[in-house]
Amino acid sequence: MIKGYLAAAILAGVVGTGVLAPVTAMAEEGAKAASVRPEVGKPVQSALDLLKSKKTKEALAKLKDAEAVKDRSPYEVYLVERVKAQVYATSGDSLAAARAFESAAALPGAPAGERASLVSAAAGQYYSGRDYAKASAIAGRAIKEGAADASLRTIYVQSMYLSGDFANTAKTLSADIRAEEQAQRKPSEEQLQMLATAYLKLNDQANYAKSVQKLLSYYPKKEYWQSVIYEAKQHGGLGDRLGLDLARLQRATGTIKTSAEYEDAVALALQAGYPIEAKKALDEGLAAKIMGQGADADRHRRLGDMTNKQLAEDKQQLGSQDAQAIAAKDGTAQVNLGFNYVLHGQADKGLAMMEAGIAKGGLKRPDDAKLRLGYAYYLAGKKAKAVQTMKTVSGTDGAAALAGLWAIFLSQNN
Repeated sequence: MIKGYLAAAILAGVVGTGVLAPVTAMAEEGAKAASVRPEVGKPVQSALDLLKSKKTKEALAKLKDAEAVKDRSPYEVYLVERVKAQVYATSGDSLAAARAFESAAALPGAPAGERASLVSAAAGQYYSGRDYAKASAIAGRAIKEGAADASLRTIYVQSMYLSGDFANTAKTLSADIRAEEQAQRKPSEEQLQMLATAYLKLNDQANYAKSVQKLLSYYPKKEYWQSVIYEAKQHGGLGDRLGLDLARLQRATGTIKTSAEYEDAVALALQAGYPIEAKKALDEGLAAKIMGQGADADRHRRLGDMTNKQLAEDKQQLGSQDAQAIAAKDGTAQVNLGFNYVLHGQADKGLAMMEAGIAKGGLKRPDDAKLRLGYAYYLAGKKAKAVQTMKTVSGTDGAAALAGLWAIFLSQNN
């Protein structure tokens, strides 16, 4: 009997799955405890030598010679199966490699300390072979058995997602992201993207919106702003009354992309009685060469003429209704007039008037007024106050959702 035969060969040759990190080699003490007869050990050694030269067919033939030996010990059975798994992995036959790694892990002769690594290798090979249901099941088992490799966790979650198990994908990712945040670590962009997509596949619009907002808070990319604003338009419960507020966020984040969106921003500002805001939106659209082009040029010119006319009238009337607004029983007029003052560059006067109007009360939609006060603080360059105000907006009809997005934007642009 040969003690510890092939230990060096195993350490050098039985590595790698093509997906996971190299399979952990057999512990040295385990190798010393094992006995491999020459009639088994020699063909296995030959297989490993052939594997170094990528001669996988010849290596498999040598392993068949080892398998033909009668009365193999549990360790000898395990050794042949494990080397076979590596040969299949090297040849690119991922599913055969996966089955062999899984089989090796279940054999009585497998060292206890190697089982988790072998199961991990099986999961990686099932993933490579696109058997995602099997990959997620095997990876989950490996994790339960103590495998802690981060790439295995990734395979586990991705396999669940790719097999269509979106509910468990979302559940697992949510737990992983909470753990990262509790440890004061930043969740990966890939985790957050997959979580958002899983909720979208589940048609869970509320959690989809929350996950995209979280993605946006950690990775403030313009495409994520576009996604979350689109979602707010489609499912945010904003209604027509908050259309102008949404356009303001679009302008601030630079996510207006079409002539129609700029036209809406201008038209809504005019309807609300803020022609100076309409003028600014129009000028932005023209400067970006999104408006005033092609077949729309004449319509945009007429829109500009209307905007300039209303702006001239607004400047003449500015201040003429202050006393009446202050004397009113509710604060609606004060909020609206104060906001207009801010738009005209008289921030201190306008903010004071808006605050007085909100304090007076009687507003039909006080949260809308707080949302616009927060925006007014932003326009006045008082971003800390803007964030503070946005965080006071509550309710479920869209204003709070917009305020939450503003709070994220403002915190990223101090």
